[in-house]
Amino acid sequence: MAQENTNWSQSAAAVCIREGKVLLARHTYGSGTGKLIIPGGYVNMGEAPQDAVKREFLEETGVVIEPGELIGVRFNDHDWYVVFRAEYVSGEARSDGEENSEVVWMDPVEAMKREDVPELTKIMIGKAFQPGAWVQT
Repeated sequence: MAQENTNWSQSAAAVCIREGKVLLARHTYGSGTGKLIIPGGYVNMGEAPQDAVKREFLEETGVVIEPGELIGVRFNDHDWYVVFRAEYVSGEARSDGEENSEVVWMDPVEAMKREDVPELTKIMIGKAFQPGAWVQT
């Protein structure tokens, strides 16, 4: 989970789509406790956001992803958060038993209706299924 080289002001997440479903993890701590959210986490010092989200996905879910287009950015006074659309590469989805209690592939329509899926996760799921994105250079 936390490391000495963690940059607490930068985080990255991704909406991973496989066979029309999205991967969600049930959070076990903080304000997201009990909620199904898109996996992600803090960026380490000197790490690119794309590398951070790949690392976080593997650690938290056992799934290898390839981040693609940037679909969302949130800035505030103390940090930033970026979200990518991601392709499933390999791995069997499983809970890490620490940061999440379950990991599930879910139909996006169902996710949008659920009360245990936060609004920001719903927005990012919606963006992941829309055409177009920012171009990364």
